[in-house]
Amino acid sequence: MKPMTEEFKRKFLKDTDHTGRQVVISLRTGKRYGVEAIDGKDKIKWGDLNPATGKVEGQYGVKYKGSIKRSESLITEDNGFKNIVEIEAGMSPAAQIELMDADYPTVNL
Repeated sequence: MKPMTEEFKRKFLKDTDHTGRQVVISLRTGKRYGVEAIDGKDKIKWGDLNPATGKVEGQYGVKYKGSIKRSESLITEDNGFKNIVEIEAGMSPAAQIELMDADYPTVNL
């Protein structure tokens, strides 16, 4: 990942509660990893849990959905990202980052 310009950083990290975008910096190597949660087929339903029925009720729209549409992704080679990996739904981004980070030597930070 190339150094982020201030403009790109503002765009990438704006409204992270809505987009699910984050930058993870490895404490072992100092490498930075961009993470985006992409909408999948299985939507998480947000609302209030009704204790009587055990069902989620209420409609909160798309605010704070924590993910983006694939067409809104900023993680592209054109934006300076390398070794772009898409993991399957249910897999841990943190675990994937650990696997990728293991390919690099430890750096004293």
